[in-house]
Amino acid sequence: MNSKIENLTKRLSAAQIIVFYYLVAVVVSTILLLLPITQKQNAELSFIDGVFISISAVTVTGLSTADVSQLLSVPGTFIFTIILQFGGIGIVAFGTILWLSGKKIGLKARILMTTEQNSPTYSGIVRFIRMIFFFFVMIELLGAVVFGTYFLKYFPTWQEAYLQGFFASVSATTNAGFDITGKSLIPFADDYFVLTLNIVLFIIGALGFPVLMEVSQWLRHKGKTPFRFSLFTKITTATFFILIVIGAILVYLFEYSHFYSDKTWHQSFVHSLFYSTSSRTGGMAISDVNQFSVPTLLLLSIFMFIGASPSSAGGGIRTTTFAVMLLAIYNYAKGNRTIKIFKREIDDEDIIKSFIVFTTGMILCSVAVVILACIESSFSLMEILFEVSSAFGTVGLSLGITPELSTAGKVVIMTLMFIGKIGIFTFLFSMGGKPVKHAYHYPKERIIIG
Repeated sequence: MNSKIENLTKRLSAAQIIVFYYLVAVVVSTILLLLPITQKQNAELSFIDGVFISISAVTVTGLSTADVSQLLSVPGTFIFTIILQFGGIGIVAFGTILWLSGKKIGLKARILMTTEQNSPTYSGIVRFIRMIFFFFVMIELLGAVVFGTYFLKYFPTWQEAYLQGFFASVSATTNAGFDITGKSLIPFADDYFVLTLNIVLFIIGALGFPVLMEVSQWLRHKGKTPFRFSLFTKITTATFFILIVIGAILVYLFEYSHFYSDKTWHQSFVHSLFYSTSSRTGGMAISDVNQFSVPTLLLLSIFMFIGASPSSAGGGIRTTTFAVMLLAIYNYAKGNRTIKIFKREIDDEDIIKSFIVFTTGMILCSVAVVILACIESSFSLMEILFEVSSAFGTVGLSLGITPELSTAGKVVIMTLMFIGKIGIFTFLFSMGGKPVKHAYHYPKERIIIG
């Protein structure tokens, strides 16, 4: 069996192998979810719903066709968190670290981890993944203790409080969007401590592993030797937090005289900040999202489409794609043919990549909206657009249509969640096979554009 898998992987490109591993993870997760030990007594889960929830867990999205709180037993809850952990860090990276722990990791595994994490170099990739693994585990354990201790005031027994705290910590850090309360974070809508802790964990999971590692290095070197952040970290961090601030302001303004009309200014502010962060990939809700106005729903859909940062637990087109694309448009309008920022110049290939990712993402989401509009006639266009954006961005927010989708509709959403997680380039390269070097080139000729 192992020899067959090795022969198969030799014929596949790195992107195709990653897709293969994620598919295997979905199959294994589906089998685990359908086991009697995973489910509560008298719980019913169809095969298609099992596949849907498995893909949502592996891609750490949070969309679900069944109430997970009514589905999972206590052992099932722990099994589910392990699936979320694999999905949050990355199937290939997490699996390789666990499987080859203490062994020498070969070039093939390094190539796969580099491709999955979208890293530009193989150098230090194993050390990087190990650091991420231990960092995430420590953050989740700390979050579980803090959540669990605090939840003692909400739940009748300490066992339930710490179980809820453990799951909440893993779900928030991996940006999974799942909950076992059955009501997302709505019961804690006015508890600013719970909301703030979730926001912090959302940011840790969505900011990007390379950024977190550079910040860690900066803290260790602070006051000792000069430290320079990479251009990637500067652009990622700036874009990430600018979007959070802009999102919070716009949600507040859109809902000031609507949903927030009966709320205090600090409630409105905290709720706006929460949704601005959660819509990027966290996927948790503190109110009925259906009560928001259309401008707010459109804004949240845009934010879900943009998603999190590269090499993070989130999906979407990613923040750097959005930033580079806007910078390219701005500079081109000014007559510049290069992008200079933070005393550095962005490579032309990265500019082209940003437009490829954005365009491909738009095409995929547009096609999905059209297909769902044809087969799911009972839903409004806003509901469909919101669901599609949430699936592609692996966010998990929904206007409540997920359980009512037809089998064909579920397949469309599952496909978007899968592509949103593995990334546009992995998706494109998986269809093209291994790259081929051409021995010759044709003469170049200009064409009219625009």
